[in-house]
Amino acid sequence: MAQQQQNTGNSKAAKRKRARNRKSKAKQNRAFWGDESRLPDPPAKTRITEVPVSVINSLGRPPLPGYEQQAQHYFEAVAMRAVAIGGAIAAAGELIDADDL
Repeated sequence: MAQQQQNTGNSKAAKRKRARNRKSKAKQNRAFWGDESRLPDPPAKTRITEVPVSVINSLGRPPLPGYEQQAQHYFEAVAMRAVAIGGAIAAAGELIDADDL
């Protein structure tokens, strides 16, 4: 029973130590990011590309014998989805009008 009480005391001390470590790490993280006032102003507005697959198409056909068309289809789908998500993030950050999506 005495050992059980001793283990309980050790675990409480360990919890306090972990809590102190978390607090000091949070302070370090804040210091890492620096002064927000020194950040440049964000661009007024940005635009979304009209041809999201242009870079993929510029690379030519995928080197997957027998599966070029399927691979091209999936590459284009991923690129279009990435542009859609980027547009949503830009709209959330007020870099574009949501109506432009």
